[in-house]
Amino acid sequence: METRSAAAKKKKLSFCKENELISDHHNIDRITDLPDAILHHILFLLPIKTVAQTSVLSKRWRSLWSSFPDLDFTTLDQSLQPCSSSKTNPLNCKESDFITQVLNNRDKHSDIRILRFQARLSFSRLNGLIRLAIRHKVQELDVEVFTEDYFNFPRCVIASDTLRVFKLKSKRPGFRLPPSSVMTSGFRCLHSLSLSRISLCNQPSLSDMFSESSFLLLKKLSLDTCFGLKHLRVGCRVLQDLTLENCFELQGMNVLGSKLERLRIVKCFDGYVEKSWVKIDAPRLGVFLWEHNGLSDNVSIETLSYLHKASIGLLHEDISVAKLQSVSNLFSALSLAHCLTLESNCIEILSNNNYFAVYLHQFSNLKSLELHTGFKKNNVPGLASIFKSCPMLHTLILNIINDFKTERRQWNKDLWEMSNSEEEKYWESQAQNLKSFLHHLKIVKIHGFLECENEVSLAKFLLKHGKALEEMVLSTGHCKARHSLQRQKIRSQMMGFSWASSNAKITFIQAG
Repeated sequence: METRSAAAKKKKLSFCKENELISDHHNIDRITDLPDAILHHILFLLPIKTVAQTSVLSKRWRSLWSSFPDLDFTTLDQSLQPCSSSKTNPLNCKESDFITQVLNNRDKHSDIRILRFQARLSFSRLNGLIRLAIRHKVQELDVEVFTEDYFNFPRCVIASDTLRVFKLKSKRPGFRLPPSSVMTSGFRCLHSLSLSRISLCNQPSLSDMFSESSFLLLKKLSLDTCFGLKHLRVGCRVLQDLTLENCFELQGMNVLGSKLERLRIVKCFDGYVEKSWVKIDAPRLGVFLWEHNGLSDNVSIETLSYLHKASIGLLHEDISVAKLQSVSNLFSALSLAHCLTLESNCIEILSNNNYFAVYLHQFSNLKSLELHTGFKKNNVPGLASIFKSCPMLHTLILNIINDFKTERRQWNKDLWEMSNSEEEKYWESQAQNLKSFLHHLKIVKIHGFLECENEVSLAKFLLKHGKALEEMVLSTGHCKARHSLQRQKIRSQMMGFSWASSNAKITFIQAG
């Protein structure tokens, strides 16, 4: 028969074992037991040096670090600005040594999925780093460098069978491309190519580098700051996205792409080169951005039946007869767009040429229109021409540029009768021409609204004749205290205008 003391001892022993099990349960390292792929994903969210420091925790974590597939050294936060002395900021800096050490100490059987780094270094060291990455079968390579002199494009990447994404950006001074025959001999798996600050003084024409028979898997191409580039032809078979920026010396461009969906041309063509030309044949183009470019003498764009979004910004210049036709061809190509943005210089060109009052093409599919304008007096007929060409428009966004250089007459009903103003008389004369536009317009947003004559006249006209209008948002800036009472009075008077739509509402927003 068990004594009372023995039973108590047995109970105490059982209690201690339970506590020990509970303690062991709480001390289990569940993170370490996660699969490598999940831990690698978590580590990718941390700065690269923090990830490296986890290697001292255990053999398991050391193995995770040596096989870490996504190496982003841009988190080292080093400056690429030119230095005044090589002694104070040498090219072969400790950061690039760290990158080299990491690549050299990697598990030889672990491939690199992503490698990104920014460094100030010599070409020989840059070439060495890229060679190490290629040996580890890197898939995405993103390099931004500063060198003391121009360097040659690292040819070792051309022969890679694993590289899918390659970005090379030189902060200063730039790099030279090899001949087209060399560039097109490799890159068998490349899907995306981005090159920035290229010196093409010895080969100003890239007419055969991006042809139909080269870069067979390339879907995305970006060329930025190409010094000396005068002629470009792009016809890669499966290309879907093309961006060209800061190529001011460009004189001729030919883009052919049966699968091209997005085209962005920014700050190219200076507008003063004679006989410049643009030819675009991309029937599936859905996004077309032509921003801050000079106008070419000859613009030929095939019908863009799938165009959804377009943005046009032209450098303001005197328009010759030939360039007048180029503007017409450009707008004709955009006639099927659903969303359109026009920068202020486009408005100036359309306003200063009576040609477009008659021959501006209809945007029959356009649902959203965004206009940037100084809204000067001479812009009013140009705006009316644009509205007339948008018979099915749903949303109008007007961004008024207030540069304070142009005198704009403040609206004050106590001083003069609004119905006798020149602007209002003009808008009233256009009511019949704009009938379809006014019967479909539902939303109007005016940013930079300063209660001046031009914008108040337009707002009153849209309220008076907009039968489908549902919402008008007028966004204003801050005003001085002595003007706040006048502003409130003007707003009250606007609320008293006659409205064609019983569903319409006006909202005043004070922008920050």
